[in-house]
Amino acid sequence: MSCPLWYHWIQQGTVKASGNFNANEDAETLYKAMKGLGTDEDAILQLLTSRSNTQRQQIKAAYKTLHGKDLVSDLKGELGGKFETLIVGLMTAPLAYDVTSLRNAIKGAGTDEKVLVEILASRTAQQVKDIVAAYREEYDDSLEEDIAGDTSGHFKRLLVILLQASRQQGVQQGNIESDAQALFKAGEQKFGTDEQQFITILGNRSAEHLRKVFDAYMKLSGYEIEESIQRETSGSLRDLLLAVVKCARSVPAYFAETLYYSMKGAGTDDQTLIRVMVTRSEVDMLDIRSEFRKISPKSLHAMIMGDTGGDYRKALLLLCGGDDA
Repeated sequence: MSCPLWYHWIQQGTVKASGNFNANEDAETLYKAMKGLGTDEDAILQLLTSRSNTQRQQIKAAYKTLHGKDLVSDLKGELGGKFETLIVGLMTAPLAYDVTSLRNAIKGAGTDEKVLVEILASRTAQQVKDIVAAYREEYDDSLEEDIAGDTSGHFKRLLVILLQASRQQGVQQGNIESDAQALFKAGEQKFGTDEQQFITILGNRSAEHLRKVFDAYMKLSGYEIEESIQRETSGSLRDLLLAVVKCARSVPAYFAETLYYSMKGAGTDDQTLIRVMVTRSEVDMLDIRSEFRKISPKSLHAMIMGDTGGDYRKALLLLCGGDDA
């Protein structure tokens, strides 16, 4: 008997629910770790990386009941820097985390296009619908209007299409060839690029349909669709089109690449590193690790070891959940 899809996803996370879970005991452990002089960071990170997000929410509730205080505020008061950001991320429910990330990406100084691209290209249709609803509830604003007001051109159009979360289901056998032709005519065959065709097809077809279109496109043009997008488009639109294509091919491979580039070269993009490790640790981190190994001479574990330090590194390594040397 095949497992339902969500069961497979749960199995692919590195962080799982703790078997003999007691929210009150955990709340006490955290309280003791922060009480008095000095903080036992090790106790905090060991505990929180070995509980599921649902369990962490129960610990938060138990902490308030037992101590009349907000656990997240107490953690913020005791921890600092990137380690604090990571722990607060782990304490946030996944939907709220996405909603807050998007809000900060739009409402901060300038727009953080990277966050818009990553979340809207990689989340399922249902997740996007939940995000839109939760955003309205939380801020009494329309996410679509906020994003549209902060972005422009074809980039804005594709984001708005993704926000509709209404991709066709399944494979439209009859349209595979014509979609591939339309993309070829819009890009490689044209002087200048008809971005609208790329946006319509990549924004509205199902992932399985798109994978077949990419194969047909390769036969037709002699290029992978990614190569054509690299050549034919630029800036934020290029980043978003590539993210949509990569997520249609494989979401874990997309995140493996995102993690790789967050640490490759000089300096580390800690915001991206934290966001991906927090949001994928219970979803598909095992798959991400094996995809990472295909594109990097080092394992994800080894790269985190070399790029981070202190309690921040310890917590990230626990979320990574093992080495694939």
